[in-house]
Amino acid sequence: YYDLRLAANRIASLQRLFGITLQMLVVYLVVFFLSPRGSLPRLFILYYGIASFVLLAAWRMINPALLGWASEPRRLLIVGTDWAAQAIINAIREQPDAAYDIKGIIGDASDVGKVIDGVPVIGAGVDLLNFVQRDRIAELVVTSTRELAGDIFQGVMDAYERGVTITPMPLLYERLTGRVPVEHINNSWAVVLPIEGQSLFNAYRFLKRFLDITLSLVGMVFFLAALPFIALVIRLESKGPIFYTQERVGLNGRIFNIIKFRTMVADAEIHSGPVFAQQNDPRVTRVGRFMRKTRLDEIPQFINVLRGDMSLVGPRPERPFHVERLQKKIPFYRTRHVVRPGVTGWAQVRYNYGSTDEDALIKLQYDLYYIRKQSLLLDLNIMIRTAYKMIRMSGT
Repeated sequence: YYDLRLAANRIASLQRLFGITLQMLVVYLVVFFLSPRGSLPRLFILYYGIASFVLLAAWRMINPALLGWASEPRRLLIVGTDWAAQAIINAIREQPDAAYDIKGIIGDASDVGKVIDGVPVIGAGVDLLNFVQRDRIAELVVTSTRELAGDIFQGVMDAYERGVTITPMPLLYERLTGRVPVEHINNSWAVVLPIEGQSLFNAYRFLKRFLDITLSLVGMVFFLAALPFIALVIRLESKGPIFYTQERVGLNGRIFNIIKFRTMVADAEIHSGPVFAQQNDPRVTRVGRFMRKTRLDEIPQFINVLRGDMSLVGPRPERPFHVERLQKKIPFYRTRHVVRPGVTGWAQVRYNYGSTDEDALIKLQYDLYYIRKQSLLLDLNIMIRTAYKMIRMSGT
């Protein structure tokens, strides 16, 4: 999670540090409650968290000046002229804290003089090393989706031998956006998909399931306490059942029934058939709209988590009808099912509500990023972001 490019922006760096400190305190609190009584002073965790934040914040304030990043962004050249070049240019521009300076694009000789999204194609492969030396290039981003031409490949190798960092476009795109560029990856990528840090995966999987069960049992206490009131307001506004169950696709493509509080009028799809829910959906009741914004309608899914159908964090499960259709349209869509679906997920805290196939593609990119990077720290990050969205009532 530590991103050195954040050092160029002190405010963003402090925001990231504050979030990490909160996550660390949550972990320590779990350890504290599981430890024998008296093994740790009661205020130790609080004092430790405050001291850690202050000392690390002070270091991050002086770090940019020591490294010289505050005054000079990282110079890079883009290698390749197809759509992926435009995608990475846009990703860099949308992240002003990334501190990159795009000096130009290297392509085929026939492409020299063209302009891609405001960035000129300044040379071909034979010119690459000259531009690297002239502009003091620190990094080459290879965006070509085809095999590199001989002169371009040789130029990239010459630059590498002189200490220039060579970065494939998908890796930089992931770091900048928190998404996997599905259109740019090939079948070999899926072979290494499951998780980074594979040796720690079994321990992570065990701890994650332990937290799923523990936190869901705590959540069930709230669920049982809130059930009479929520059931009453649902029935007072509209006729129909209190709970709503629906088939969803889970781990390894297994079908299960997800449980939610009903937020729509009864038999909402009796005439339309399966459709994506929409922003300001007229089928949603007034009470249902409030529950969706606060995500209270998701509370019964603690039952799904305890059953093993779901996890607290993971890609949101979709309906079989939509999965079958989207698998035919979007590459790697079925890869979402290599992990348990979640009550909340990376796509839900990073992306606004969407109901189109284009939205499904973007959410898949976030889901694949989560699958590659999954860890307890990322799970805690997502849960904290979800709690923040609930407080702000910014759900769908």
